[in-house]
Amino acid sequence: MIEKHIVLEDIDPVVFYGVNNAHLQMIKALYPKLRIVARDNVIRILGDEEQMCAMEESTEKMRRHIMKFNTLTEEDILSIVKGERTNDEYPDGVVVYNISGRPIKARGENQQRLIDSYNANDMIFAVGPAGTGKTYLSIALAVKALKEKKIRKIILSRPAVEAGEKLGFLPGDMKDKIDPYLQPLYDALEDMLPAVKLQDMMDKHVIQIAPLAFMRGRTLSDATVILDEAQNTTPAQIRMFLTRMGWNTKMIITGDMTQIDLPREQKSGLVEALKILEGIEGIGVVKLNKKDIVRHKLVTRIVNAYEAFDKKTKSEDGKEKEETPKSEI
Repeated sequence: MIEKHIVLEDIDPVVFYGVNNAHLQMIKALYPKLRIVARDNVIRILGDEEQMCAMEESTEKMRRHIMKFNTLTEEDILSIVKGERTNDEYPDGVVVYNISGRPIKARGENQQRLIDSYNANDMIFAVGPAGTGKTYLSIALAVKALKEKKIRKIILSRPAVEAGEKLGFLPGDMKDKIDPYLQPLYDALEDMLPAVKLQDMMDKHVIQIAPLAFMRGRTLSDATVILDEAQNTTPAQIRMFLTRMGWNTKMIITGDMTQIDLPREQKSGLVEALKILEGIEGIGVVKLNKKDIVRHKLVTRIVNAYEAFDKKTKSEDGKEKEETPKSEI
């Protein structure tokens, strides 16, 4: 009797086996001449050689399907076993699929510009107001590159700057202390990668969460590196970060100029970097605006209201300066 072992690499075995092993039971029924035993991510097959080869080929197709879509249905299994065509190619415009199988793609002209700029350049600056999808889309591009094995790791970073309040002492080790600042990045990753697979990738340092303060001295190669909330970097910090770039690496720097949380006297590194690096070949700059906001409709109204308030405040400050008489010498 012939025996083979199939290893389910790069996917969550739970998705393959199905709820209560429903998918596995279905596969067993489709290949009655085989004895199939699954443990963790290894499938042990014994029996008829012809059916074994057919199952091995089908299993690989199912694995690739899960890699792209993060889901597997009974209809998908039947189509694959019957040799029928499934959605084995990304439809036009789709970057990746989230854990529930929903396509993630550009939602607007400027988001598409971000995707195009990522494909055309090695360094991309994406700036715009809150809710325009800068971070989420950047992480989707990084996840796609990792799945397609164009890179070996994803590195995510953020400056640890508090938004207008002092959190004081945070308990725990370094990871525990920095996690609150990086939660938005975790949220996006959890929407695109199954929990078990995400944890495994983080344990193996395939996905790295790196505090900006500890970047000095590193050379980041074979990676997509994302610096989020870059408006809160100092000029020295962003200069240090940008010069970490190694071979086969793409960098995405995101930021919102209207939400700078640095001390009033401190200059934003992102603002300075955009001026210094303007026009350099290989660096793309994508500016998103309030029309690109994809959060709740109230977010757009809030952004509009604050823009109007800021303009009014600046106008009133200008008038006060003009009306204030100069002191006599």
